[in-house]
Amino acid sequence: MTDCLFCKIVKGEIPSTLIYEDEKVVAFEDINPQAPVHYLVIPKEHIQSAAHIDEYNKELIGHVFFIASKIAKDKRLDTGYRIVNNCGIDGGQTVGHIHFHILGKRKMLWPPG
Repeated sequence: MTDCLFCKIVKGEIPSTLIYEDEKVVAFEDINPQAPVHYLVIPKEHIQSAAHIDEYNKELIGHVFFIASKIAKDKRLDTGYRIVNNCGIDGGQTVGHIHFHILGKRKMLWPPG
């Protein structure tokens, strides 16, 4: 998708602070962190949102979570962390490319606050 912010990050057209990359996903620091540790993990393949996960990309989403777990271990988020996905406008999704937030290094509240 040519006008997608995250697709442009994947292509290197927009700079980001990458913390991980493989053939399927990239992870980078969030530019508006909501916790001392705040990373985004996104598939390189453009998927609009969680509502668009299907038979063809379900393994890719599993890989995203595997990498999120690996990053949490590598970054020593030993006391816990939160993985967040917002789906659709009413769900708080602001970029139309599925992405998962890893938040850590602070006590998480529920409801979020």
